[in-house]
Amino acid sequence: MNDPQLWLLVHMAATNYMTGVIWFVQLVQYPLFSRVGKNEFIPFAKEHTGRTTWVVAPAMLLELTLVLWLAWTRPGLLTMSGLALLVVAWISTWAWQVPMHRRLASGFDAAAHRRLVRGNWVRTIAWTMRSVVALMLLHPHV
Repeated sequence: MNDPQLWLLVHMAATNYMTGVIWFVQLVQYPLFSRVGKNEFIPFAKEHTGRTTWVVAPAMLLELTLVLWLAWTRPGLLTMSGLALLVVAWISTWAWQVPMHRRLASGFDAAAHRRLVRGNWVRTIAWTMRSVVALMLLHPHV
């Protein structure tokens, strides 16, 4: 598959997938953490992390691979903006969300939960903006 337009479409699909996932997490999944009972929270947190990894890791890796390919083959303001937004989302994931999940893995903590939900807005905004960038890369005249 050497069609650059096809790879741009796959890039947009991966980005839009992650945007949809992150909005679901922000508006539904994370807020519901506080509704899990105290005795059930630790097993819930462990299972949540395991299941979520299978949902997001392949798309995140595909998205990263494709944005790096774009940076190599189509450098420019839009491409670099998309790459920068992805870096923001990844840094937020590893520097903020993962530590909050680790803290919650030992039991529900209301303060950690609030920080998790509030901090996730960084990823939500970054991936939403990436969706716009991906569309603009696919259709430069939009």
